[in-house]
Amino acid sequence: MESSASGDGPSATTAAVAAAAAVASSSSGPSTSASAFSAGVSGGASATHYLAKRVLHGSAVQHVARGHFRSEHLWEFVLCKGTSLELVVVGEDGVLQSICEQNTFGIVKDVGVLDWRFKHFGIWPEIEGKEILVLLSDSGKLSLLYFCCQMHRFIPIGNIELSKPGNMRDQLGRILAIDHDSAWVAISAYEDAFAVVRVGRTQHVYGPNKEIVEKAKIVHAVYKTSDIRGTVWSMCFMRTRCSMDEYYPVVAMIINRKGSDANDLSMYALAANDGGIQYLSGYSEPGPLALEIAEIPQLDGFGLLFRAGDILIVDLRDPKDICCTIRISMTGSLVGEQISVEDSCRGLDVDDDVAACALLELRDSGNNIMMDDSCMAIDGADNPRSMKSRVICSWSWEPDAMRGQPRLIFCLDDGEFHILEFNWDTEGLKVLPERVHRGLPCKPLLWMDRGMIAGFVEMGDGMILHLEHGRLVHRSTVQNVGPILDLAIADYHGEKQDQLFSCCGMCPEGSLRVIRNGVNVEKLLRTEPIYQGVTGLWTLRMKRTDTYHSFLVLAFVEETRILSVGLSFNDISDAVGFQPEVCTLACGLIADGLLVQIHSKGVKLCLPTSHAHPEGAALTSPVCVDWYPDVTISVGAVGHDVVAVATSNPCCLYILRVRPLSSLQYELYETQHVQLQYEVSCISIPEEDSRLRTSCSAFGGDFRKREGNNSAAEVDVRMFAVIGTHKPSVEVISLEPDEAFRLLSIGSISVNNALGAPVSGCIPENVRFVASERFYILAGLRNGMLLRFESGTSKDQYLPGSFYKESFAPSLSALLQLVAIRHIGITPVGLVPLHDSANSDIIVLSDRSWLLYASRHSLAYSSISFLPASHVTPVSSVDCPSGLLFVAENCLHLVEMVHGKRLNAQKFSVGGTPRKVLYHSDSRTLLVMRTGLTGASCSSDIVQIDPNNGILLSRFKCELGETAKCIQIAKIGSEQVLIVGTSKSTDRPMMPNGEAESIKGRLIVLSLDTLGSPHECSSFIPTSNLSSSSHTGSFPEIVGYANEDFSSNSMCSSPDDICYNQIQFEQIAGHLRSLTHVTFTGAVLAVYPYLDRYVLAAAGNTLSVFGFVNENPHRMKKYAVSRTRFTITCLKTYGSQIAAGDCRDGVLFCSYHENLRKLELIYADPAQRLVGDVVLLDCETAVVSDRRGSISVLSCPGLEVSESPEKNLAVQCSFFMGEIAMSIQKAAFKYRLPIGDETDPVLESAYNCVVASTLLGSVFVMIPLTSEEHQLLQDVQERLSLHPLTAPILGNDHAEFRRRGIPSGVPSILDGDMLVQFLELTSEQQQTVLDDGSSVKAPRRSISVFQVMRMLERVHYALN
Repeated sequence: MESSASGDGPSATTAAVAAAAAVASSSSGPSTSASAFSAGVSGGASATHYLAKRVLHGSAVQHVARGHFRSEHLWEFVLCKGTSLELVVVGEDGVLQSICEQNTFGIVKDVGVLDWRFKHFGIWPEIEGKEILVLLSDSGKLSLLYFCCQMHRFIPIGNIELSKPGNMRDQLGRILAIDHDSAWVAISAYEDAFAVVRVGRTQHVYGPNKEIVEKAKIVHAVYKTSDIRGTVWSMCFMRTRCSMDEYYPVVAMIINRKGSDANDLSMYALAANDGGIQYLSGYSEPGPLALEIAEIPQLDGFGLLFRAGDILIVDLRDPKDICCTIRISMTGSLVGEQISVEDSCRGLDVDDDVAACALLELRDSGNNIMMDDSCMAIDGADNPRSMKSRVICSWSWEPDAMRGQPRLIFCLDDGEFHILEFNWDTEGLKVLPERVHRGLPCKPLLWMDRGMIAGFVEMGDGMILHLEHGRLVHRSTVQNVGPILDLAIADYHGEKQDQLFSCCGMCPEGSLRVIRNGVNVEKLLRTEPIYQGVTGLWTLRMKRTDTYHSFLVLAFVEETRILSVGLSFNDISDAVGFQPEVCTLACGLIADGLLVQIHSKGVKLCLPTSHAHPEGAALTSPVCVDWYPDVTISVGAVGHDVVAVATSNPCCLYILRVRPLSSLQYELYETQHVQLQYEVSCISIPEEDSRLRTSCSAFGGDFRKREGNNSAAEVDVRMFAVIGTHKPSVEVISLEPDEAFRLLSIGSISVNNALGAPVSGCIPENVRFVASERFYILAGLRNGMLLRFESGTSKDQYLPGSFYKESFAPSLSALLQLVAIRHIGITPVGLVPLHDSANSDIIVLSDRSWLLYASRHSLAYSSISFLPASHVTPVSSVDCPSGLLFVAENCLHLVEMVHGKRLNAQKFSVGGTPRKVLYHSDSRTLLVMRTGLTGASCSSDIVQIDPNNGILLSRFKCELGETAKCIQIAKIGSEQVLIVGTSKSTDRPMMPNGEAESIKGRLIVLSLDTLGSPHECSSFIPTSNLSSSSHTGSFPEIVGYANEDFSSNSMCSSPDDICYNQIQFEQIAGHLRSLTHVTFTGAVLAVYPYLDRYVLAAAGNTLSVFGFVNENPHRMKKYAVSRTRFTITCLKTYGSQIAAGDCRDGVLFCSYHENLRKLELIYADPAQRLVGDVVLLDCETAVVSDRRGSISVLSCPGLEVSESPEKNLAVQCSFFMGEIAMSIQKAAFKYRLPIGDETDPVLESAYNCVVASTLLGSVFVMIPLTSEEHQLLQDVQERLSLHPLTAPILGNDHAEFRRRGIPSGVPSILDGDMLVQFLELTSEQQQTVLDDGSSVKAPRRSISVFQVMRMLERVHYALN
């Protein structure tokens, strides 16, 4: 067994951004590699300071809400996933598209919406026209949030305190309900306590100069009671006939009274005379167990009582005289039969079995049940027994339903979907039921707009359905990787990027997912590596209005080639007219049908022939016009009717235009020529029509109001260009044909490091004008930095005053302000827009590729899951309308970026429940342990899978009735084997108290020497036969490429529309061969190799050491046995150290004495701990996760073994994730980083990083820090946790949340999710955060923005 790679090197405090390259790990043990930040310590020592960052948000949706959060005209939806929120929309194609995702730093328990759109106009401008999101959480507060478009996130406007943080059973914070008028909110505890809250708002108070003297705020009044004496299952507001002067509001609740086997419907109301909550009446109908209550919209006083097997429509108009009017029966009907409606519900029998089953859903062994919503039943049977009655597991009302005809869709626990339509006529209330779909049971369920319905499966992929002609039609899939039961980390072959192979979901939705970080790209085509020396890459249209591109221009050091874009890429250089023997500096479409090439000797205007394009000139050769300056051209750009070129010696700028002389005859002439003080490094000319359309119609709210609906025609904005200079600076110049050269705006580039010295290499390599909420300019520098410049404009103008033609005097707003700086790489930064529009997202190229979101505040970007590339260009064709062409490793790569894809995960359906996965590096395949199989031959097996296409290569079947529990790879002599632990029973392997059950188990040794390797034909990407010297070579056709069937996502398909590969057993090449086995008294739950010659096996509470006689894998011998108090669930080793995870006593450190053949307990866990998983970083340090959502670092104390007979491990640091991690792995990385501004990059190793996956589908990474780094970032974290823009939106104490359940005195692991918010702020906001020392308990010290930025950029860079 080999440990993770390590090495000595410079401190990460002086390190800069790095590019990751995976470290190969040993094939004889678990294979791991991952990205990291800083070693921080020498090779053998372990770090005591860590930072934890979530690199993948959870995907298991627990609560949903719909509303108008950004605009009063747009339906949007909020997905609550434990400790994060995601705002999404559904496109016309039915694909769920993510708008933003943010951490809550707390556990969301319930969600609702306050509709204040049409109330009190002008009171609170920031939230006018928007609905308010209401969250109930473990913070003990009721949180009211609105979506801030500028910050691109939810911002709290009020946090109403209800109870202490943590949500004890009798503390408010479990369920909420909102009344129809959005004036009252009801909140309940798990039991006994209940409250109603009246919410309202005040308005801004303005001074004489229209300045805000007092900001608007939320006002509230809370009315509580603790006299419920039972467990609250459900509640809702009811509009009754009670006088508002007597009782208002009225709340209906489903309560299980203590000691009762049935639930009753109780009515409570707020008494107007004394302000107390009073019990009005109760209602209990004989029959199945009541589960939920809901008010019927538009039918005041009528409610739906959901029970186990039926639905009752109850008349609650008089809360003191409740009666049932209609019963909708589902009990006893065969699966698939239509549900029945009865006018009476008297005389029904009580179903005691259903009542008992439903009551067990709320049981909990502890007093604090804050984690109950996040727990999933992953340890029991894979096919749980279905209830006798058909129970409604989720339901949702139709939004904007027809007046008097509300409709409800609900899903049964057998996967049937039904719609109930309610009609009120002279004869009374009528209900029309209709079955519309059969699929997987969904919880939750949400009826969206336009007939779209979203269903979220608890342990599988959700779906978007569309209601068409009375039936639900599947439109797209919503990926859900939760729960992640196990993961393996490996290098992505040939791309030097890590990927996670994860076991996701449970039977029948179990799957193997290949998860990668960053923005997903679908790889469509790759050429041979024949494109050495590419210096430029562009795609051009023949006309500005064309939908698709027509030409692909490739520039080399001394050559230019032009290819056609279509079914094949053919060389048409001669038909276009570009000069072939020169290096093209820039090119573009200057007018319809006219292309311009800029090279160092001159500018060439070309009119292509019909051979190059059907709309070209009907000539044998293209029409060409040249313009030559007296000196060498260094840079240039082409815009609409204008060309700008610059020379370096002397430093001149030329403006050229084109005019027709006659038919097919044009002239390229110079209109302006100016000598500059500094050399121009880059030029960018914005698209004229898109700039005006964007700035005047799409984004500038105040400007739109000023100009009216026809603003685009009335606005008169100068044509302009953005240039970068060697000053260094970014400047905006006028390109108006009738004006002399004019500087419109300028931004100086002055970047200082932490010591105040200027940073070298700040010359712009690329500049780009962007139109968003306000216009800004991006500048990519040659030293790897990315800058954002903005200009202060007046409220009634979108652009600075000097940009408008009516402005002749210089404007104060003409100065560009540097608002954000990011060190994005170590090579020059290139900026390539995805589309020809001023608000397009931008691909940022450096030593890695990033996607920058143009509409975000400050600089927000994500890594692109692709090779480091030197050039990229968007390419649009009939077959691939959203393609991208990258130049990487001397190849051209055609890919498609799917923005709507919320998860970068490839899915392979494996059948059953995948429990464990290992990466076998020798064969480059996966070994997967499955349970819950439905075949007659076995219910559990181990399979070998090709990760490229999901093909099953070999298999080992467990005996009938036997279930595999664990697997590990070991090396015995020169032979690799797979160690398998099993249980001979399908029952649980341990009792509720942690003791082992009396069942049998086996330890099986399988041979891996016969493992098959993936076939050569199963690689991801086909190769092209395009030759660099041939003018007739072409790419293969894009449609129907050979490997499409192997991919989880077909080309150009819906982003979440997954077509996965089912395992084909007839393709099995062989079987895993059993060498030997041993039977145990107890299920073998954990195995692990030890010292390269032993195997450890844990059966029940027994830990055994096995060896192999003469290194013969057929002859296994037991050497030692030791027992613990409770069942051992996990094992890990490092050197001679053994770490055993006890299901009650936590982590135990053991050692095996070979001479004495004895296992000895060395250290014990200082506290009882429900261990999820454990990993050893070295011989003295372990990282352990527990089933209450925490992860801790434990280490041996600095004492001699002989000093005390009992020794406890010391808790070095802990972190409350709020999610349960069931798999943690050690990871190792290599990455490049420069020592300082003036030095070359060097190679540095990082190690002892930890990757943890959770039941909600999140992935956390822990990275080590030095003491200096930890102290600096801790100060920044404390400031961020109190700053209004970055504080937890739930209004809770961030430190209390991350330290929940952690003993006092134990240091907390730093929260990377809180810290990276610093990168989302502007430079001014960052300085404000650091200047605010009120949050820091220690003496205030000065912190440099540059120092914090460099450190956090490395964190962001490494973890992406």
